[in-house]
Amino acid sequence: MTVIRDGRRTETPNAVMTTLASPTQGGSRQAVWRVEMAPGAVGPVHAFDTEQVWTILDGAAEITVDGVVEVAGKGETVVLPADLERQVRADARSGMVAIVCAPGSTRVYRTGVVPACATEDGDKILPDWIA
Repeated sequence: MTVIRDGRRTETPNAVMTTLASPTQGGSRQAVWRVEMAPGAVGPVHAFDTEQVWTILDGAAEITVDGVVEVAGKGETVVLPADLERQVRADARSGMVAIVCAPGSTRVYRTGVVPACATEDGDKILPDWIA
């Protein structure tokens, strides 16, 4: 058993991710992180190569997947399929807080550049909060 007492915090221009468990934090095969987005914040258009599960803890978000837009609010869970472009937009008034889970092997692509909060991994990137 591993008890993780302090999450690893990664800040980007559009959100703060706090890693709760990952392959390098607790040795989990799953990555679990908390996402906090300020009111009106918009994430980049990108794709992940694995499925993700998002549970909204507070606020709401407009989530676009492959051109389809859904709004999810507090207490709702969204399953995002692999390999489809997505974008998350936090509610303009309340922002959004969520817990996200994905395999620790998850990689991102279609980002255009490798941001400072990630490591290049072939033609994909490994975000710091999943590592």
